[in-house]
Amino acid sequence: MPRGGESLDLSVWDRASGKSRGPRHRNAMAHLDSEVKEECLREDLRFYFMNPCEKYRARHQIPWKLGLQILKIVMVTAQYHRLKNISLATLDYGENEDNRIGLKICKQHYKKGTMPSSNETLNIDSDIETDCTNLDLQTLDKDPQDWMQSPFFSLEFYRLLQVEISFHLKGIDLQTIHSRELPDCYIFRNTITFNNKAHSGKIKIYFDSDADIEECKDLNISGSIQKNTQYVLVFDAFVIVICLASLILCTRSVVLALRLRKRFLNFFLEKHKRRVCDADQWEFINGWYVLVIISDLMTIIGSILKMEIKAKNLTNYDLCSILLGTSTLFVWVGVIRYLGYFQAYNVLILTMQASLPKVLRFCACAGMIYLGYTFCGWIVLGPYHEKFENLNIVAECLFSLVNGDDMFATFAQIQQKSILVWLFSRLYLYSFISLFIYMILSLFIALITDSYDTIKKYQQNGFPETDLQEFLKECSSKEEYQKESSAFLSSVCCLRRQGSDDHLILIN
Repeated sequence: MPRGGESLDLSVWDRASGKSRGPRHRNAMAHLDSEVKEECLREDLRFYFMNPCEKYRARHQIPWKLGLQILKIVMVTAQYHRLKNISLATLDYGENEDNRIGLKICKQHYKKGTMPSSNETLNIDSDIETDCTNLDLQTLDKDPQDWMQSPFFSLEFYRLLQVEISFHLKGIDLQTIHSRELPDCYIFRNTITFNNKAHSGKIKIYFDSDADIEECKDLNISGSIQKNTQYVLVFDAFVIVICLASLILCTRSVVLALRLRKRFLNFFLEKHKRRVCDADQWEFINGWYVLVIISDLMTIIGSILKMEIKAKNLTNYDLCSILLGTSTLFVWVGVIRYLGYFQAYNVLILTMQASLPKVLRFCACAGMIYLGYTFCGWIVLGPYHEKFENLNIVAECLFSLVNGDDMFATFAQIQQKSILVWLFSRLYLYSFISLFIYMILSLFIALITDSYDTIKKYQQNGFPETDLQEFLKECSSKEEYQKESSAFLSSVCCLRRQGSDDHLILIN
């Protein structure tokens, strides 16, 4: 039997009909083969666009992917819940990069210069020097006046750039013992920075702390605590298996849908001598399956990282939490697909699909204006307002203004050192707020509202039919032919479905 359901095996028809092969018979066979191929394609297309319940009623096909998605919602959410906050019991100083315990103090300054007060001149070398000193625990236990008399702590602010105080702390997470797990040991690298690079009379203070997990040494803990860790690892492994099964099924459905799309495009081009419109071609690309595939990949990678963290081999909590958190988001968003089978909920999905292209084009145009205001505010108002010091802060400030947040503080904090800049700031802020809130934001909402109204009218009066929908509604060319050959067509489609490796058997 030919592959892919492209032609009918004539021997099957000969055995069924018992007729001789004459010219008229061959023409009839060619016509019948075309009819069978069209009917089988229509049947596969109808089955592909059914929801899981309709597929079960049509062919008693169990919706495995639906069950896996429901199971994933529970398991992935429970798995992410295991990434709890860290609460430490005891803390103590640890060794720094120089293998010393205590505080390390470093100061950066310009090379020695002079600043005579008589004529207010400055003579300074712009090369930067860095001096460091270490204060061990014994020194810190002494009276501060003893070690603060050192020349190192004599600061000349006119050439001082910054001072960094760094120290390491070690801690043990003992709360895991209550859940019968091995404790975690952490080392915290802390840095306090006094930044005087602006030389504006204000020294900014920053605190930064990085935590790394370490293997606890010389543990002596009685009781069975390893068993619960093994249970958690088994649970994570089961999550990986479930996501892997979901990944395989969704990938298979995408591949089979692309094959079905190719069959329909070839058939339509052969019969109607023209190409199918882009909208119909995109109907075969199921975005929900793509979302599930991405979610499964992120869950599998995140679960592997979580198992490594649990086994004390990795310490990258950030990447693990991002992967599992984002996959949990995608899993819950994927539930909308099944709600879309009900008309009351389908309005939201159809409105988003219809408005998305227009919204993206609109945002591209509005984004150019937004970037213009961002660069303008940074260049002009940066020296006079802390919310305009860099591009990232300016973008966040303007986005807050669009949403009506913190307006008065933004207006009030402009320094009135320059009347010209102060007047410009008023013109800048008033024009931005008026343009984006009253015009751009209103147009943005109008685009979505227009798409919603259009979808509501389509639901009442019917959606415009495309080539694909018209093909699915077509019947066979002759009613008499249907009556005589309907049973034969069904049997032939079944034979073709069983004997063809490329035929689509879609599982949903």
